[in-house]
Amino acid sequence: MNSSMIRYLLGSVLKIEGALLFLPCLVSLCYQEKVGFFYVSVAVFCLLLGFVMTLKKPKDTVFYLKEGCVTTALSWIFMSFFGALPFWLSGEIPSLTDALFETVSGFTTTGASILTDVEALSYTALFWRSFTHWIGGMGVLVFLLAIISLSGGSHINLLRAESPGPSVGKLVPKMKHTARILYLIYLGMTLIEIVLLLVGKMSLFDALTTSFGTAGTGGFGIKADSMGGYSPYIQWVVTIFMIAFGVNFNAYYFILFHNAKKAFRMEEVRYYLGIIVAAIGILLVDTVKIYGSFSVALRHSAFQVGSIITTTGFSTVDFDLWSQTSKTVLVLLMFIGACAGSTGGGIKVSRFIILIKTILKELNSYIHPRSIKKITYDDRPIEHEVMRSTNVYFMTFVVLFTASVLVISLEDWDLTTNFTAVAATINNIGPGLELVGPSRNFSFFSPLSKYVLIFDMLAGRLELFPLLILFHPAIWKELYAHKSAVRKLKKKKAGKDRG
Repeated sequence: MNSSMIRYLLGSVLKIEGALLFLPCLVSLCYQEKVGFFYVSVAVFCLLLGFVMTLKKPKDTVFYLKEGCVTTALSWIFMSFFGALPFWLSGEIPSLTDALFETVSGFTTTGASILTDVEALSYTALFWRSFTHWIGGMGVLVFLLAIISLSGGSHINLLRAESPGPSVGKLVPKMKHTARILYLIYLGMTLIEIVLLLVGKMSLFDALTTSFGTAGTGGFGIKADSMGGYSPYIQWVVTIFMIAFGVNFNAYYFILFHNAKKAFRMEEVRYYLGIIVAAIGILLVDTVKIYGSFSVALRHSAFQVGSIITTTGFSTVDFDLWSQTSKTVLVLLMFIGACAGSTGGGIKVSRFIILIKTILKELNSYIHPRSIKKITYDDRPIEHEVMRSTNVYFMTFVVLFTASVLVISLEDWDLTTNFTAVAATINNIGPGLELVGPSRNFSFFSPLSKYVLIFDMLAGRLELFPLLILFHPAIWKELYAHKSAVRKLKKKKAGKDRG
């Protein structure tokens, strides 16, 4: 276990976070808010601690998938803790647990909130709260990969641990260049949305925070009614971009630099768009009776389908008041999620495609026992390792989901609230139903339940295993053994030098 490299990367993450914390400080200056002092203080502390941790660069920069998982999990925990400090120190969120919940929800692009009055926050806090979505959407380690050099296959091991989806592939031969391309596409799409929102006469502050939430598929609103008070034009722009950010970013690379036809041949993208169209159709039939207008019903149906399947969590209406059919469709979309390689959460469309094809293959083997049929995905055979990891992911997801519902049920809230609270956090969505519906929040849960939901948000964003591996005793034994070996080598070298 390369503990020196883990320490070095954690320090680099803290330096990046410290630099990013100066952006809300600029907002504080613009609006002349005193809370900016706390953001400056935390930013300086992160930078100093980061510089201390990176003062000595490790000689061995190679590390494997286990180190990548540990580094990723610890990075997100570090980011969340230090990112929560300004909220807590400024007193805008008096409880450290609540501040941590809000920040984890931001970085993991969940959008679940404990705030009862979001409009009471300062502009500085609202900006940082939304900006955490943008940071977490593509991932801070992906950004780190774009600017640092690692040896061998270390880049791919780090990217696999953080990027959502069952597999991570190279767009170009070097992973460093792949990370840069991903961030350029991400930044470009964000800027286009900001411009389109400004065209719709949205204020610059609102356009920035809304675009951060859309790009990261996070969903923190800066208004009490989320997106309900904005014009139909703005709601349509956000709808389109929510769906766009839920598409596998490889498709955009093919459109921009390679072959546009290849992007539209991607199986996952076709199914993703097909599910969206089908879900909008069902909700449209169901909601046109409520709104009495086809265009209004279409707008709200498309917005909520886009918001839920991409796990953004914005809302234009309180969909908890819709029929049971509509709510059931939305809950199902919570679990399906967006495409792999996007900023969206959920289980991912690609995993469901692989699962369904595996089931069909098994059924076919009952009918034709001697037949040998390969499962294909994007016209290529699926490796056994991918099928195995997909099945293990589903089983782990069910176990973690069940355990989480069981723990928070100890508070004796209704089943719909408990079930959708866990579904909304582990799938990084935000709002659920009943007491955690779009017009309510998560503030009523006890500290124990909030920490369970915090764990679920982190686990969901990191695809379960990078976080779960921290609880494996073998990891800590290896870390301890590596440190002991390093100390022995230093003593041996010091003895030779004296001799």
